[in-house]
Amino acid sequence: MTRPPQTAAPKPLLSVRLLLAGVLLNLMLGSASAATDRTDTQSANQRFADIVFFGSNIVTVDPEFPDVQGVAVIGTQISTVGTRDQVAGLVGETTRVIELGNRSLVPGFIDAHGHLSFASKLIDMVDLSSPPVGQVNTIDDIVMLLQSHIARKKPSASQWIIGYGYDDSVIKEGRHPTRDDLDRASDQIPIMLMHVSGHLAAVNSAALTARNVTSETQDPTGGVIRRKAGSQEPNGVMEETAAFIFNGAQLSESDPEKPADSIRRAARHQASYGLTTLQDGGSTPASVAMFRAAAENQPFLQDIVAFPVANRLEEETLNEIIADKNYRGGFRVGGVKFILDGSPQGRTAYLSEPYTAGPPGADKGYRAYLSYPAADYDVRIAQLLQRGVPVLAHANGDGAIDVMIDGVAKALEGKPLPDHRTVIIHAQLTREDQLHRIKALGLVPSYFSAHTFFWGDWHRQSFGEDRAGFISPVGRTAELGIPFTIHNDAPVVPPDVMRLLWATVNRETRSGFILGPDQRATPMQALHAVTLGAAYQYFEEDQKGSITPGKQADLVILGANPITSDPSTIKDIPILETFSRGHSIYQADGPYRVN
Repeated sequence: MTRPPQTAAPKPLLSVRLLLAGVLLNLMLGSASAATDRTDTQSANQRFADIVFFGSNIVTVDPEFPDVQGVAVIGTQISTVGTRDQVAGLVGETTRVIELGNRSLVPGFIDAHGHLSFASKLIDMVDLSSPPVGQVNTIDDIVMLLQSHIARKKPSASQWIIGYGYDDSVIKEGRHPTRDDLDRASDQIPIMLMHVSGHLAAVNSAALTARNVTSETQDPTGGVIRRKAGSQEPNGVMEETAAFIFNGAQLSESDPEKPADSIRRAARHQASYGLTTLQDGGSTPASVAMFRAAAENQPFLQDIVAFPVANRLEEETLNEIIADKNYRGGFRVGGVKFILDGSPQGRTAYLSEPYTAGPPGADKGYRAYLSYPAADYDVRIAQLLQRGVPVLAHANGDGAIDVMIDGVAKALEGKPLPDHRTVIIHAQLTREDQLHRIKALGLVPSYFSAHTFFWGDWHRQSFGEDRAGFISPVGRTAELGIPFTIHNDAPVVPPDVMRLLWATVNRETRSGFILGPDQRATPMQALHAVTLGAAYQYFEEDQKGSITPGKQADLVILGANPITSDPSTIKDIPILETFSRGHSIYQADGPYRVN
């Protein structure tokens, strides 16, 4: 398609231009084309567009529209995609006209996996993240931040101090803070710190006392209470299900926001990263009820999909879960999630072969462990697949991935292969042979490919060069033609989609090492994975994920074209405006508003 001559973009970022009535009439009379053949919103009742976009950097992620200069939005849907002239014919007196200039328009980003509920709680916690997210470099930094928080908030002895984001792989000491470290901040007020992975916790003596965890306390199934050397006395570090002992700790804030208000605030924050479909990938029955009530009271600005965790649900409750086909007020339950193992950065991902370097005190044969019994998983996933309930299964290590795949294979054995799209969440240490089984069974790996930057150097120590170089094997997955997605697992790392794209395309670690260069994605493959690929994962590819007539008008304006830009600069491309269902829900250069 030949582009019309480039027009100069006005100086304001997103300006409204009114075209002369005579010009409009002429353009309207000559605008029929193949691009409008697929317009279902406009065809029955012709009217002017609410928003139009003009520019030469529109990336539709739709192979039928590879080169366009105009997009029109009517109501909540994309009306027309085509040439500038075709779209200009839909401009009326009240149409908002956006001249992109050198900027780019892409589909709204879809979070393939994240934890919106958890993210909504972080503002009430102490941020203990290390650079580039936070400022913690040592355990002393952690202690000082906790002391400062206590001095500022003045909590009572019954209120807990909750911190999140500490990372033993980055801080100078290279270890978790212990109860003795945290007692320096306070040995009277309970303190619980969540590891950056979300799979471990560190607590002080007051917290251990509050939860009655002593030398007599046994390790729970699927977890470990770490002990002081030479004794059974807890050292304050809790792995996996052992951290659940401290669930429900009361925050020190005197007037916390209502959960629904916090959710909306977190969703607005994610809009600033271009996210238009969000996930709560660790829901409970209570949080699902909260989401439903909130959506009924006031629809969410973005679409939110919840996946209750099956691990700790009673059989009756699990059997009652049915995936919603449609959103109500911007919310639906998408299916069920299992958690099969831990995290590679926490060295609790379950492997088939021993770690090259395990956690402190681990023997040479250490492979970590499952956090949920394989036999229970096999029974439950078979029941869910039989009922047609979509399933996500958290599996980081290749040992856990074996369990995940085996459960699906057993459930589908001897039956025609359904379009189930069961998702392997994280899938980081996937082996070559597993990729072939994944393809044969119709599974969808969703890679936590931001790991290549945040923990790539750590993984080289933990797994050795060969296994680390094949972590999140996007390149090989694409070669085999397997549908895949990528995610940030926010708030494990920030919901920064541009950094995620950069990490997937470049695979550059913190130290600048290129981790598995043959597993790098192309920019288009990475963009597809957070748009149309993610829509496919959700069974929503007919409604979202590309700039296509008739689809939901979820769109993002970027400061530059991520496909044609230098790949090393992708993480620096700013999000300028985010549209959800045809409404502007974030603008970088102005206050938050809805058009």
